[in-house]
Amino acid sequence: MKLWLILVILSPITYLIVDRSVRHKTTTPVWVCWLVIMLPSCIWTIWTYILGTEQPLPLPIFLFPLIICTFLYGWLVQRGQPKKNPEKIAKISKNHLLAMAKTAAESTPQPRPINNQEETTLRNCFPWNVYYLQNIDYRPQAIFCRGKLKTIPEDAYQEIKDNVEQAFGDRFFLIFQESFRGKPFFALVPNPQAKETKKKAQENDLRIGFALVMFAITLLTTSVAGVTIDGTLLEELPANPALLLKGFSYSLPLLLIIAVQKFSHYFVAVYYKIRTTLPYFIPFPFLLDNFAVGTLGALSQRKSPIPHRKALFDLAIISSLSSLLLIVPILTFGLSLSEVVPLEESSAFNLQAQDPRLSLFFSLLAKIALGSSLTAEMGIQLHPMAVAGCVGLFIAAINLMPIGQLDGGHIVHAVFGQKMAIAVGQITRILALLFALIHPYFWVWAIIMWLIPLIDQPALNDVTELDSSRDFLGLFALTLLVIIILPLPSAIANLLGI
Repeated sequence: MKLWLILVILSPITYLIVDRSVRHKTTTPVWVCWLVIMLPSCIWTIWTYILGTEQPLPLPIFLFPLIICTFLYGWLVQRGQPKKNPEKIAKISKNHLLAMAKTAAESTPQPRPINNQEETTLRNCFPWNVYYLQNIDYRPQAIFCRGKLKTIPEDAYQEIKDNVEQAFGDRFFLIFQESFRGKPFFALVPNPQAKETKKKAQENDLRIGFALVMFAITLLTTSVAGVTIDGTLLEELPANPALLLKGFSYSLPLLLIIAVQKFSHYFVAVYYKIRTTLPYFIPFPFLLDNFAVGTLGALSQRKSPIPHRKALFDLAIISSLSSLLLIVPILTFGLSLSEVVPLEESSAFNLQAQDPRLSLFFSLLAKIALGSSLTAEMGIQLHPMAVAGCVGLFIAAINLMPIGQLDGGHIVHAVFGQKMAIAVGQITRILALLFALIHPYFWVWAIIMWLIPLIDQPALNDVTELDSSRDFLGLFALTLLVIIILPLPSAIANLLGI
């Protein structure tokens, strides 16, 4: 299928996503935001259309439109947010403005989501031997209850949560966090789900249809990408559509890896009664460095908060390890179908002569699959299934990065707490930047990491710590990340004979 036709198919889908995202957040026209989002794809398509698929998309042509349009999109959304009219404010004299502020302060009461009687009820929700409540601080969007913890955090949260639900029903979310000074406090946040309507079931049906459409498009783009792995030109595909079947050896294993990761995340969320959308696959039909990956993975959106750090950890660790458990046999079998060839000039991803020494984890699997045929100064001509395993491994490694809302960020947050997670995330950003200076092909991921916010969304009970078994699993997952991204040390290479 022609790239412009794929672009036409993606355009209305992208418009619907942008419309749902910014309609109620900014006065900037939706079509302007959509145009900015689509601009990088248009530039990449024009490049491919003019120069053909034989000329790969240069890294600067890929990066610059992506970075500039990302910042431009954020600026347009921010610029369109409602603001006070500066001309009207300028016409008011300074004395008159101060007088108005004083009058407003005297006449306008402090925002109070609850009345005096309800405040008394709220105070009774905090037994003195569980959490000694000292003061209640009212904010427009929350009620902060500060005091001293008198018992085990998990027991305190559960008892006070039961009391609040008995007194107020589902009117509030109860959040239990630690301040940056290490003092635990409670916060009551209005629950937007308390007034839900029957439209939700219809929306879910529409989302199922949308998820199926995105999967079908991604299956097409990854299958087309699989056709090009052995050097077949895209121009041959319209004349011989049967070539598309050859791409299934790449597309099906890759989509299976992504589906296992995302659906394991989805089912764990269902287990913990966390509302979330189905996974939406993201097609990517553009060539990059002589290879079209065909997809940027999949995403899902949570609709309700995470109840505690245990649930936060389980969501991240199960999705990460389940995908790795599938990647290992797929990649090993794909490597056994690959050929050993003389090593050319190494790059981050060379399908015709991949250097296995770029990753310790990949080197071990390659030696297991190819045995004595893999020796020093030899590379691997990757089979399409091996390419799918490599792409899946790359996505898994990125997802395990301990930063922000990635699975690795969730793991560090759940194990060490939010304050430590922010520090670890900042260190990871710096290390990723240094790594990109050595391996230029990792610049795109280093930039994405700097765009990801360091602060992860806290769980409702963000104070209760994990058990020792989960702490061990978290450290094990981070160790796997190091093994995946760490190049093969020379001592181990000599031992393996590669």
